[in-house]
Amino acid sequence: MKQRLIQLIAQTDLQVTEQQLDQLIGYVQLLHKWNKAYNLTSVRDPNEMLVKHIMDSIVVSQYLDGERYIDVGTGPGLPGIPLAIMCPNKSFTLLDSLGKRIRFIRQVIHELKITNVTAVQSRVEEFDPGEGFDAVLSRAFASMSDMVNWCHHLPKQGGQFFALKGQYNQDEAAELPEWCTVVEVKSLQVPDLEGERHLVVLTAKD
Repeated sequence: MKQRLIQLIAQTDLQVTEQQLDQLIGYVQLLHKWNKAYNLTSVRDPNEMLVKHIMDSIVVSQYLDGERYIDVGTGPGLPGIPLAIMCPNKSFTLLDSLGKRIRFIRQVIHELKITNVTAVQSRVEEFDPGEGFDAVLSRAFASMSDMVNWCHHLPKQGGQFFALKGQYNQDEAAELPEWCTVVEVKSLQVPDLEGERHLVVLTAKD
């Protein structure tokens, strides 16, 4: 599996250390193991997880230029755990309302010795961020409009929303609330993944 991941990463501009490789593989192994009992993801095959979960998450790492991030509706820790492994100098809060997912993430943090992740069980609208985040990440929200409406209290002044999407939908962007705008749409190249992937960057209007 490690060779397979090395081959996939070689098709990108990403730089990965031996420790990061081991942690990414360790995460897939734990996800595969826990998935049998807890049904954390519909992807069953670890080799498929490398593409659909690991690569699909870490291609975003090159666009993270802030310090503090929150991954809302993180599920089993996606994209938060792979991004935290890739960006050890940044801090990530992983938020989900389901206890089994947060228990899994805490086990991952413990076993893989990941020091820059905080797992929080909470509904997003009830979570108090204290000081705001540089960006809100999500790859699971149904629509960008829902994402920004439910998470509007999370970014700091001038902070952003990063929505990981398949196809970029202009109609979806047109439904955004008045106070929010799309700043940039980046096309993501994910090795061996069928279909389009985009990172949509949104921000509150001044």
